[in-house]
Amino acid sequence: MWLINSPIGRKLVMSITGIALILFLTFHASMNFVALISGNAYNTICEFLGANWYAVVATIFLAALAVLHIVYAFILTIQNRRARGSERYAVTSRPGKVEWASQNMLALGLIVFLGLILHLHNFWRNMMFAEITGLYGPYNPSDGFGYIIATFSNPLYVVLYVIWIAAIWFHLTHGFWSAIQTIGWNGKTWFCRWKVIAIVYVTLLMLCFLVVVLAFAFHLAPSLHPY
Repeated sequence: MWLINSPIGRKLVMSITGIALILFLTFHASMNFVALISGNAYNTICEFLGANWYAVVATIFLAALAVLHIVYAFILTIQNRRARGSERYAVTSRPGKVEWASQNMLALGLIVFLGLILHLHNFWRNMMFAEITGLYGPYNPSDGFGYIIATFSNPLYVVLYVIWIAAIWFHLTHGFWSAIQTIGWNGKTWFCRWKVIAIVYVTLLMLCFLVVVLAFAFHLAPSLHPY
């Protein structure tokens, strides 16, 4: 199958899965912003999602997308290194037109992956997984607001999440327009436009996550109250 055997096909899979994951991050950021308005409203959303069949199916689908994206990233990286052969050991100056993020996508991807593991440990394990298995943590599985407060009251987690968000920003600002280019939605005019759109969109998206982290870290978020 050309999607598996062809380098272009692999890049297309990476592009489609990457865009799908960006759409999920958009939903996730919108959901998190509710926590800045009302703790009860946020917990209502958490309870609605919970371990319901549709949420479980969506989680499995997202996990599959993430695994595909990561696996194909490693495959393409290995192929690129093999294609370069011994030239990759040559001492060369950094190309002026090559973005830093483009040269370090694998390292950024690893940081993003490790941050994802931490995030799943802090939230998914204590919420959806706890509801499915009955292995409850310190709060009720639907009390996402409580877990946000507990997580970001720890300065170490705040620093780690800020680093994670920064890595995602670098990863996505390059990956966004690169995915659009791979799909073919570009031209001489739109190439630069997509770069600008990617930077603006991803910056706003990451700011949404960062604001939530800092708001809870500095106790600026609302308390749990009726809406």
